[in-house]
Amino acid sequence: MESLHEILSPSFLLRNSVYISLLVGLVCPLAGVYLVVRRLIFMGVALPQISSCGIALVFALQAWGVIPHSHDDEHTVAFVGAALFTVPAILALSFFARRGGGSVEGRLGTLYVLAGAWSILLLVKNPLGEHGLLDLVKGEIIAVSNADLMRTSATFTIVIALLLLFQKEFLLVSFDREMAITLKKNVVLWDALLFLLIGVTISMAVLTAGPASPNPGALLGSRRMRETIGLLREQFDYIVIDTPPVLPVSDALMLAAMSDGVILVVRGATTPRQMVIWSRDRLEQARANLLGVVLNDIDVRRGDYARYYRDYYAYTALPGQTRSASV
Repeated sequence: MESLHEILSPSFLLRNSVYISLLVGLVCPLAGVYLVVRRLIFMGVALPQISSCGIALVFALQAWGVIPHSHDDEHTVAFVGAALFTVPAILALSFFARRGGGSVEGRLGTLYVLAGAWSILLLVKNPLGEHGLLDLVKGEIIAVSNADLMRTSATFTIVIALLLLFQKEFLLVSFDREMAITLKKNVVLWDALLFLLIGVTISMAVLTAGPASPNPGALLGSRRMRETIGLLREQFDYIVIDTPPVLPVSDALMLAAMSDGVILVVRGATTPRQMVIWSRDRLEQARANLLGVVLNDIDVRRGDYARYYRDYYAYTALPGQTRSASV
């Protein structure tokens, strides 16, 4: 409870990031459930990428002088661009899905690839692309200001209120459209309102968290990650980062290079010695400061415990260290 109180306190450095993460995690499922009901599950993957493409386009238009540029209105312009791409995309995809014919997954996959490619091209051609615009396209959940938090909270409050207020109508037109027509419901109006709410939700979420990353490991090596660790250094005396194993993925190596020291944890009687050696070599190649080894899952009552620990450490000792060095 003490840690939770510290995180939620006004003095916590990443308090706004925590709050806005909770908001996104609450609202996105409420809106996304209607995509599931309409059997448009994969649309939730394609729409954030399409939204990012809209953000990249409006900033490219600003750089080219088509629309005026203002640093004070960057988030507003980004939201407008995201919404203008997201809402029509939902309408078009839903329309083709209702008509039938063709592969829904194929259309979504094509849009996802094209939107991602155009986002990259627009950023590359944008002379201002290196000055913070990439952060707006990929999300700024680490650096959330009070104004961003209030803006997102107000928008999501309206979205939640409308979703709850018209829940019956949205469920009816999504689950049984024919019945809604029989009951003389204005299905076009309810569809338009629902898609507008979903589009607004996705647009706001993309501005905060960005679209799904095709390479999550690359996020650990980003400038944002280094800035986050730098901010945490100012907030805490000690930071312990628990990473995945060294060999299967590169996550541990990226974080090791940013850390002051690394402790290699080895499971005794399970992890082969050769894998320990390979792990040590990879950490050394990443220029990590290997402080030592922790050998766990060992029965200390066994007589060969000391020899077992000594042998494992000998295999992981860096050049210049002796076999009897302490950990």
